[in-house]
Amino acid sequence: MDSDGTQDARGTHASPVPRPAGPPEVPAMPPRPPRAPMTPPPDGSAFLAWLRAPRPDAAPGVWRFGHRPRPAEEPEEIPTRQLLSGALIAFLVGWLVWSLLQNGYIGTWWWVPFDLIVPDAWRGGDSDLGETGTFIVYQGYELLVALAIMVGAARLGRWGEVWRRFVTPRFRRPQAQETRTAPEDDPAQWNELRAAGAVDAAERLAAEARSGMMRDVDHARILRAWQGVRTGRHSLATFSGAVLKDGAAACLHPSGERDLPARLARHDLVTGQVRLGTTVDDARNPYTYRGTGLALGPDLLGTSLVAVGPAGSGKTGTVVRPLAESLCLHALAGRAAVVVVGAAGAGLGPAEAYDVVVRIGNQDSEYDLDLYGGTTDPDEAAAVLAEALVGDLADPHPGSDSRRSTTVLAQLLGPFRAVHGRFPSVPELRQLLDGAPGPFAALRQGLQQAGQESLLRELDARERQMGQPGDVGGVLGDRVALLDRPAFAGFFDTSGQSRPFTLKALDHPVRVRIDLPQRGHADASRMLARLVLAQFTASVAVREDRSLFACLLLDDATGVVTPEAVRGIQRLRSGNAGVVLTLRTLDDVARPLRGPLLGATGCRMALSGLTPWDGQDFAEVWGKEWTEARDVTDRQIIAETPAGKAVHMLRRVITGKAPTARAVTVRQVERERWSASELAHAVPAGHAVLSLTDVKGEHAPPLLVDLRG
Repeated sequence: MDSDGTQDARGTHASPVPRPAGPPEVPAMPPRPPRAPMTPPPDGSAFLAWLRAPRPDAAPGVWRFGHRPRPAEEPEEIPTRQLLSGALIAFLVGWLVWSLLQNGYIGTWWWVPFDLIVPDAWRGGDSDLGETGTFIVYQGYELLVALAIMVGAARLGRWGEVWRRFVTPRFRRPQAQETRTAPEDDPAQWNELRAAGAVDAAERLAAEARSGMMRDVDHARILRAWQGVRTGRHSLATFSGAVLKDGAAACLHPSGERDLPARLARHDLVTGQVRLGTTVDDARNPYTYRGTGLALGPDLLGTSLVAVGPAGSGKTGTVVRPLAESLCLHALAGRAAVVVVGAAGAGLGPAEAYDVVVRIGNQDSEYDLDLYGGTTDPDEAAAVLAEALVGDLADPHPGSDSRRSTTVLAQLLGPFRAVHGRFPSVPELRQLLDGAPGPFAALRQGLQQAGQESLLRELDARERQMGQPGDVGGVLGDRVALLDRPAFAGFFDTSGQSRPFTLKALDHPVRVRIDLPQRGHADASRMLARLVLAQFTASVAVREDRSLFACLLLDDATGVVTPEAVRGIQRLRSGNAGVVLTLRTLDDVARPLRGPLLGATGCRMALSGLTPWDGQDFAEVWGKEWTEARDVTDRQIIAETPAGKAVHMLRRVITGKAPTARAVTVRQVERERWSASELAHAVPAGHAVLSLTDVKGEHAPPLLVDLRG
């Protein structure tokens, strides 16, 4: 069902069913054997409880699973000492008033209502009611007066607040995990399928859920396939047949997997969220967020995320790894395509959690990386390759780009492809950029024999420019030489002898991990990271099926942020895609690009240990807010009379301080939401300050988050 989880996600090219590249006689790689099925529990009570749990609408970033909404404004809470002392004083006042009434110290006026209401025949020992009845009437009236005094004392002393705060929590029973749901609203009954006529399929899925054979990934994957039926991409008969045949295992991901080998984070595939931590109960956080779970999903990652923090602050373990895990689950459900890029051994998840693992520089790698992004257009390939090679050397000021580098590469890639039917390998491209006479002569001869006059003019122009002042061919050749090393021999092959992965496969729910050779090849790693980012932004812009969320996670974006990269990130939201970039410091980004980078990403995270200089950039992009400032002034009281002076002297002897009068001035001032100093020194270890914006434009202010909660 196309991107609903039934197409080949292990392929590498942009054909309708992408396959590993190779010579015609080499058979396609066999699919990975499915993992042994997990042993289901004896019943589906745990799954049903999870599925039926409340998930109310909430502000962006709130973990919605089991969430209890809070008021937007913090209720004014009386301090505990003041509350208890007030309750005690009110009780003593009520008891004193009752004692005075009983003992007649304040007269008998409180018996006037009794005299006006009660008949004369009920009074006295010889009344119609008898002595016992008369006693009950009098005692009843006294009880009513006592209750009235107690109610007044209770309201005055806020006894209700004392009861709610100190007594009720001790007797509160834990709520049941499973909530009662009406049959017409029960998600486990698959009522949408029943309404559409697929009653048998709905009954099969409901039985699978009750028996414990269904998991959260199965539920999400089948819902995704059902969305394809509703939009008309697939027929109801095909969907129903698959469900009746395979049950909860219907519409499987091409890998045959129904879950990841292991999970480290908490996921909720109904809302698509992964929990990263807990919003701290701090006065700087809005009241509605305090104490709630903090979670991210495709609705927030669609605006892209940049996280900045020093080494050891938790960028990989608490941010990138949970997000990669979540997006891999979404891919198994047919909802997303994910590419994770990081250093080898960075802890981005086991290889079994991915469909494609590209280990650049490791000769045992099963997959290669397509240097040209799977395109056959020389101009497009030249633009992407130029961004990777010299994008960091371009002037970061507005209006500058790498047009000259793109032109130079296009002058070589077009003629080479016309002659050889493919793009040049790394050694061949290096020779052409260095102006080696042999390859140029062979290329010219091939163009002449093919009658490619326009491409001959391109080649002539390149020859005239070589060696001229300002020619960027030498710089491009030096950068290509970083990839023309023995460690990369056999990689970036264009002859069809390897299995290169191309980001054109993002039309399908594929899970990809690319390991960069950081040790000893730092410059080459940064260049390859720029290449992947450039190919990603170019590929998602031309996808046919944009209902599939595509996300690129760069564990270390040092040297990756360029003017063209920032422009590409700005365009991702409209293509239902996003990127996650982590940086040790904003100094790894050119100064003119720091503001545009933070402006292009909707989600910004500052982890603990940030420098004041980095904090200043975050403080500027988060802006200011109006807040209430209270100025307290103590003014000494000057006594005018001898008696007043004597009292002041006695007060000074007792307290040791001169008598003063306190004046409080309240005014509205504009201050930074988080100052550079606070970001540098007031964020505890394991915490971060995070602002969020979703694809609909709703945003959350900077929140202090405990990433360990």
